Amino acid sequence: MQNPHSASLLELSDALHEGQITSMALAEVFLQRIRQQDTVLNSFITVTEDEVRAQAAAADDRLRAGQATRLTGIPIAHKDIFCTKGVKTTCGSRMLQDFIAPYDATVVERLDRAGMVTLGKTNMDEFAMGSSNENSYFGPVRNPWDTQRVPGGSSGGSAAAIAARLAPVATATDTGGSIRQPAAFCGVTGLKPSYGRVSRYGMVAFASSLDQGGLIAASAADIALVLEEMAGFDERDSTSIDHPVESYVSMLGQSIEGLRIGIAVEHFSQGVEPAVAQASKDAIALLEGQGAKVREIRLPHTELSVPAYYVVAPAEASSNLARYDGVRFGHRAADSQDLEDMYKRSRAQGFGDEVKRRIMIGTYALSAGYYDAYYLKGQQIRRLISGDFAQAFEDVDVIVGPTTPTVAFKIGEKAQDPVAMYLSDIFTIGVNLAGLPAMSLPAGFTNGLPIGLQIVGNYFDEGRLLNLGHQYQQLSDWHRQVPALSA
Repeated sequence: MQNPHSASLLELSDALHEGQITSMALAEVFLQRIRQQDTVLNSFITVTEDEVRAQAAAADDRLRAGQATRLTGIPIAHKDIFCTKGVKTTCGSRMLQDFIAPYDATVVERLDRAGMVTLGKTNMDEFAMGSSNENSYFGPVRNPWDTQRVPGGSSGGSAAAIAARLAPVATATDTGGSIRQPAAFCGVTGLKPSYGRVSRYGMVAFASSLDQGGLIAASAADIALVLEEMAGFDERDSTSIDHPVESYVSMLGQSIEGLRIGIAVEHFSQGVEPAVAQASKDAIALLEGQGAKVREIRLPHTELSVPAYYVVAPAEASSNLARYDGVRFGHRAADSQDLEDMYKRSRAQGFGDEVKRRIMIGTYALSAGYYDAYYLKGQQIRRLISGDFAQAFEDVDVIVGPTTPTVAFKIGEKAQDPVAMYLSDIFTIGVNLAGLPAMSLPAGFTNGLPIGLQIVGNYFDEGRLLNLGHQYQQLSDWHRQVPALSA
């Protein structure tokens, strides 16, 4: 099989089942690419070569025995926020730099059961807090299209690995845009499912009412294949919703004639780079040419999504991260004077600046005298944002527009201005506050940098999103473009 790193998941699956390539040989292709390119990109924190070969050998046995699924033998990378038994799960933090997970996250467990081969754990913003992947204790990830620029965050390691074809698919998480924004910056496809669609069991918590696991791959079709195995109810996750999992692959190829596409006025407002806005308009025109019906809508509380998010998410983070105190697991400061000193020094040493910033904001918002003024108000705005989407979906089937206002910015460019950094997620955050599914697709380039197109759907409408994305990718080839270093 020629250039397996460039093949789709369905092509890889066919090649494995037809004996054109073995899982062991396929794994070695990607391990070699990681060794060659990741010294520059820093997209992986851990590469598990011994485990890869053991899993690949087992996959080859299943293939020979005729007991394989469509995913058996296909490599995958996991964001280092998913617990993987016997392997380091660091969350990009010094706090967990030596933590070995004693169990598998449900996501990992299900994909292992399907026979996928885990290449390793991808780099990320510490505890998933960031929009640039500059906040990792293990160093920043670099964008394969321009290594002086960020890949986006917090799933920047997964997005960079897919863009550079170091893995054919990767898991990721999205709390305020952390799948879609890096997918846009790196020119790949990323899906954030509906809240409760994918189990959060074994996914280290940042903001529990917002976090959602998803996938990054080259195409919508690739994501559809893996999501079928990954999604579904999990009784171990109290936020998991018992809703049937559709056959996403079989839904690909359906006509989009008559599909009602909403264009939010607020997503083409001041602050959006002209080239980014034009790429979205061009993509919408392409879909309209296939029979989709386009109409203008309003999401009037969009501008409030960032301030609401940066009250709600840090408040939940301050609670979730209270467990990292140096007592049972995680970093423990040496030579502490007493218990209180150990708490203070362990947390001061273990957490990075952005995590500390959000813990402080969240603790303040939840404190006596400020709860009603900040946290409660944030939740009220969240309800208004959800209402905006609910009203919009009475008139349209999907909402389409730019994923981000700009393309990838330079490393360090916004490091000293957290508010400017936070605003890069202005079009993605509302989706998390409402719990809706959304995906980002490559939709063009400006000055050699990828542009992302966001499609937002109604609850549990992942099948419609994936089909629409697939239809667009049959009409365009942006998702097939690869950076020069990865060709």
